[in-house]
Amino acid sequence: MTDVTRSAALRYRAATQGLAEAPGTVPLAEAPVLDIGVQHTGPDGALWALTVRGVDVTAWPDDLALAWTVRGAPHAYRTRELADVAVATAPLSEADAAKRVVTAAASLRAARIPVPTALATVAEAMRRIVTEPMVKGDVSTRLTAALPEPYLRWCRPCNATHAYEMLFRLAALHAGLTLEPGTSPPVLAPAAALTDRSGRSRVPELPAVVATPPQERRVPAHLDVVLAYVRLLGPARPGDVATYLDAPRKDVTAVLRRLVDAGAVRECTVDGEARLVAADARPEAAPEPSGVVRLLGPYDLFLQARDRDLVVPDRSRHAGLWPVLGRPGAVLADGEVVGTWRPRPSGRRLGVAVEPWVPWDGRLEDAVDEEIARLAAFRGLEPAGRA
Repeated sequence: MTDVTRSAALRYRAATQGLAEAPGTVPLAEAPVLDIGVQHTGPDGALWALTVRGVDVTAWPDDLALAWTVRGAPHAYRTRELADVAVATAPLSEADAAKRVVTAAASLRAARIPVPTALATVAEAMRRIVTEPMVKGDVSTRLTAALPEPYLRWCRPCNATHAYEMLFRLAALHAGLTLEPGTSPPVLAPAAALTDRSGRSRVPELPAVVATPPQERRVPAHLDVVLAYVRLLGPARPGDVATYLDAPRKDVTAVLRRLVDAGAVRECTVDGEARLVAADARPEAAPEPSGVVRLLGPYDLFLQARDRDLVVPDRSRHAGLWPVLGRPGAVLADGEVVGTWRPRPSGRRLGVAVEPWVPWDGRLEDAVDEEIARLAAFRGLEPAGRA
């Protein structure tokens, strides 16, 4: 069994995710991170995550779509693949569906309503309500009036009754709805890519999807979320994948076992610990350090790996890099997090406050300055350097 060092594993992830690609050299459709979805949280979000992976994109293109999927977070995907994404990101089982809707599960269970049925009910109601772009709050108000009590809860922050949040979010894509980028509060709109020429949904109903074993769902292999995690964030442990998806470990382990049996995934170790990696991957042969430096956004896929002790062995750094609120970005050098950064805009200029974790030599400082200039250009501002 192949053993991989920690540093090689991280360099492999960086390379596989496209973080070593030169600016403007990668066509949008070929960005590998779009296979698993690119989380769009914060002022730079998905577009910056694609930019640091070599894609030349500063404005939201038509062939990129935004939808609530994994963990109910907004993720960017190739527009043409939306219908397959809806199936690929669906719960792996009834138990998985119940876990993903969090507190709604108890109310539905008490009413003897299967969670996939509940999600389908919410999706159908949302489909009827949203026939043109509509602000989330307006959708929520109308949806509340359309749903029975088990689907609703009293929300103290809103001082109102409305549908459980995760029911709302996880049903939206199956209702044929995507999010309009750059809107706050979010605006939902019907997506042409999710309907056929007669206006019928191209997405199978959730109860049918959940009732179908994962290996029998007709999803392109590159969009299989379990396999995509192992490929882009491997070598990985089953628990890492389950936590990322917010799915039961039992379900994820079963999927991984079938992928191993099918020859799509193989076993390896990282510094002696058992893990899994895509069958054709060779993390042990990861590129040698080459001086590649990137400013990763707070919710960049590289930082979404659930084996945080591998990404950052010094646990005293975890609270600063992954706080509950107000996450910073990370300075990545050859697969290693060597510091954090926060933007400091002032008028038409953008400075960046950095916190080095290790001594930075002149080469690393120059590379960080280049990335700050790149971020400023991305935002349409003048660079003001390190603050």
